Amino acid sequence: MHLQNIVIEKKSDVAWIKINKPESLNALDENLISELKYAFETTGKDDEVSVIILIGEGKAFVAGADIEQMSSINPNRAREFANHGMELMTYIENLEKPVIAAVNGFALGGGCELALACDLRIASSKAKFGQPEVGLGITPGFGGTQRLSRLIGSSNAKLLIYTGNIIDANEAYRMGLVNSVVEPDLLISTAEELASNIASKSQMAVKYSKTAINKGIQTDIDTGLEIEKNLFALCFASQDQKEGMTAFLEKRKPNFK
Repeated sequence: MHLQNIVIEKKSDVAWIKINKPESLNALDENLISELKYAFETTGKDDEVSVIILIGEGKAFVAGADIEQMSSINPNRAREFANHGMELMTYIENLEKPVIAAVNGFALGGGCELALACDLRIASSKAKFGQPEVGLGITPGFGGTQRLSRLIGSSNAKLLIYTGNIIDANEAYRMGLVNSVVEPDLLISTAEELASNIASKSQMAVKYSKTAINKGIQTDIDTGLEIEKNLFALCFASQDQKEGMTAFLEKRKPNFK
């Protein structure tokens, strides 16, 4: 696929996916959703990539879906559009590799939902978050009602969704929507530092941990504990477990392959 609105850059074992459509504040339309899916498929399958960072170019991370494109569609077409967006979010969420959202500006509507699909979120102090869809006469359509409530609790999610209020980065941090807030000029270096930290660990163990967390929160605790127990046991059939524990006992850094 020829990418018109996405730039993929690799730095060592970290891949950057940059949304480069600043003239529309990186608004999500059908084409951009398809390009993002391709970008995550490509980096997800790249054996040289351990962690993926997603960022927007310009003033926005993603300022929402393309309202002009949505304004004239019928219910059947709306369902198809929602399904297209949800497929992207679910794909990101289920990637074996960790995905970090470096939220540089507006993350509204579909942009907030895109950040929610990532594993971790670092926000610039200039970032803004919100699900303002009710002001347009619609609901969130890319998973916002589900992922937001799971992340920050149903009460806070209802407050943001029912009012359509836009909150700043510090309030998002207080609610638990983002992991940290940094000054704009530190966003890239902070995301890279976090990605490098994760990439230095056993990627098998990180992958299994992500699977256990994601699957566990969708079920009851007994089933979740069973998932964790089985993945924990699988680790002991791996070279990473042998290297990690040997390195600990020998008081050296592990060399995970």
